[in-house]
Amino acid sequence: MTREEELAANLRDVRERIALACREAGRDPGEVTLIAVTKTFPASDVRLLAGLGVTDVGENRDQEAAPKAASCADLPLVWHFVGALQSNKARSVVGYARVVHSVDRPRLVTALSDEAVRQGKRVTCLAQVSLDTPGSSGRSGVEPDHLLALADRITTAPGLELGGIMAVAPLGADPAPAFERLAGYAESLRSAHPEAGVVSAGMSGDLKEAIACGATHVRIGTALLGGRRTIVG
Repeated sequence: MTREEELAANLRDVRERIALACREAGRDPGEVTLIAVTKTFPASDVRLLAGLGVTDVGENRDQEAAPKAASCADLPLVWHFVGALQSNKARSVVGYARVVHSVDRPRLVTALSDEAVRQGKRVTCLAQVSLDTPGSSGRSGVEPDHLLALADRITTAPGLELGGIMAVAPLGADPAPAFERLAGYAESLRSAHPEAGVVSAGMSGDLKEAIACGATHVRIGTALLGGRRTIVG
C-alpha cells in the first residue's frame, strides 16, 4: 500500500467516524470541520492530504510548522496553530496561521495583535479554556472564571477576531463530563459574543464525545496519519 492509499483509507475511516458521531448526536456532518494535525509528519503528507480533499491543517510546534507551511504555500490550505504558544513565537505563527486555537492569556493576545497589525493580517483566535480541576498541573487553558474577560480582550485587540473556544479533555479521565462542561462554557461565550461559534474539541480518541457536546472542529492526528514520529530537538 502506498502512503497515499494509506492516508486515503484513514481519511475515509475518520470521516465515517465523524458522520456516525453526528448521526448519533442528531447533527449534520457538514457542521464539523476536520483539522488534520500533521505534527512530526513531513510536508509530503500534507500534500497528499490536500490532494485527497483536506483543506485544514493543524500544527503544535512553530519550529516544525513554519518551514512546513512555507513549503506548502502553493496549496489552498487553512493553517491552524493548535499547541501551547510562547509569546515570542507570535511573529512566526502569525506569518502562516489563519487560526490560533491556543490563546490562553492576555499577554499572548497582545503579542498576536501586535504582529497581526505589523503584518497587515487578520487572525482568528480561539480562547482556550481549561477543563482540568482548578489548581491541577494538567492541560493549558484559562480558568473558566476568566474566560469571558479573555474573550473580551481578544475582541478589542486590533488585527484579531474572536472565533470561539478550544479545549482539550483532561488526561486519564472520561472525556464526556469535561466536554459537557465545555458546552456550557461555549454557550456562555456565544451569549456574550454571538459571532464566536467555533468549538474546537476532540481528537482521535474522543471525537465522538466532543461531537456529542457540540464540537464544530475536531483535531485529528494519529487516526489519520498513524503513530507519531520522533522529533529530535
